Amino acid sequence: MFDAAASIRCALEEADARTTPYRHWLLTDVLPEEAIRAILALPITPADIEDTAGRRETHNSTRRFFAPDEQDRFPVCRALAAAWQEPATIAAIETTCNVDLGGNLLRIEYCQDRDGFWLEPHTDIGAKFFTMLVYLSDPPSGEDWGTDIYASPSEFVGSAPGQRNAGLIFIPGENTWHGFRQRPITGVRRSLIVNYVTPNWLSRHELAFPDHPVA
Repeated sequence: MFDAAASIRCALEEADARTTPYRHWLLTDVLPEEAIRAILALPITPADIEDTAGRRETHNSTRRFFAPDEQDRFPVCRALAAAWQEPATIAAIETTCNVDLGGNLLRIEYCQDRDGFWLEPHTDIGAKFFTMLVYLSDPPSGEDWGTDIYASPSEFVGSAPGQRNAGLIFIPGENTWHGFRQRPITGVRRSLIVNYVTPNWLSRHELAFPDHPVA
């Protein structure tokens, strides 16, 4: 089995730190290629969604998470959940991002976005304490599938590199505006969203280890 935790830690050590328009980090080679192939081979069909209305929660019933049930069914889900729960991974995140994750809970969402998907600018403030995105598929030539970064809800700054195995990290705050402008998606835009959320997170079925906060 691949060593996802070591790969994540290496990506964190080599992260490209940015301060404009807010603190964020760009990553490359986040996961072992074997892990990405295993994720893409999961028998999880992309949901047929006509309009998100700019929010993922518009279609909560179709969302998929690396929760205990999925970990029991699929070894790759179990391996990645363990990698992001591992104390050495937590320590690497805390060192890179100057953040304390202790007592928070791991949440990993597997996203498969089709043409027509978009997200309005938002900040992730609230119960989300940490946000990391890992892109799993290369967009076709001429298409940009990276997360859009904004200085304000109406001031677009640029997009994170969205190529396969690249990543984006930010610590949610009042100015961490991000989204996804509606644009062509030829095929399926696949990604992982990794959050550490506060213990009062209500949707316990989304959590990787509902009863085990990170050390």
